[in-house]
Amino acid sequence: MNGKPVIGLLAALAAFAALADARAQQHVRLPIAGGGPPAAIGGTLFRPAAVPGGAPAVAIFHGCGGIGVNITRMAQRLSQRGLVALLVDSFGARGIVAACTRNWPTLAQATDRTRDIDAAVAWLKAQPYVAADRVAVMGYSYGGGVVLLRALRADKALDVRAVIAVYPDCGLLAGGAAPVAHQPVLMAMGELDDWTPVRQCEAMLARVATGRDRIETRIYPGAHHSFDAVGLPVTYLATAGNRSKPNDCCGAHYGYHAPAYARFLVDLDSFIDRRLR
Repeated sequence: MNGKPVIGLLAALAAFAALADARAQQHVRLPIAGGGPPAAIGGTLFRPAAVPGGAPAVAIFHGCGGIGVNITRMAQRLSQRGLVALLVDSFGARGIVAACTRNWPTLAQATDRTRDIDAAVAWLKAQPYVAADRVAVMGYSYGGGVVLLRALRADKALDVRAVIAVYPDCGLLAGGAAPVAHQPVLMAMGELDDWTPVRQCEAMLARVATGRDRIETRIYPGAHHSFDAVGLPVTYLATAGNRSKPNDCCGAHYGYHAPAYARFLVDLDSFIDRRLR
């Protein structure tokens, strides 16, 4: 058998696969309203196969370490399950490099970052391949706290179907107006988390004025912060800024916990199937 046609076919298939990957993962620019820099931020879009009427979508917001392997893995997983996933880079345009150090992000910085959430939601809703009435936001750690800070505002509801906060920085909601849950919320936390501890989220939940029954909480036994960081042993980061400690400093544990991550994926899939499908 002549091998040339086979080689040509394999090359064509490889080129098609590369083109499909390029279409499935794209860098995008999101304009931000509200004055002040930045005027726009970057993002990475993960698209599933086209869905008649548009697919549900999730905007994902990173923690103090920026866009890492764990949230990239999540975006890919969501796309594989038929959802549009948008990874939002809040740090690049702001020139932020080391937010996990002693200089922990302030409430003012977190409030400014909430503009990114409105920008990402508006951008997703404008895309023809997105079901505009089935958009959710998802945040991790500091990003999870920012998501809650925006989504639970009493005076200005966020126009999304659902909210997901993964080991969120609930300390951002320690003061101010009482939070209001305008839509279903899933909060996933590690029992042993000493960076964004459960007790801070419980204190925040006790302040929720309206919609407490819309908030689902999952606390995973034996798990620390970043329980989804596959393969990373639990480590103590002595220099980490920590809002749960005096003067926002210092030290916290983080690392993978396989049972917690497995349970989280089950809980997440159930929540998405009930709230976005």
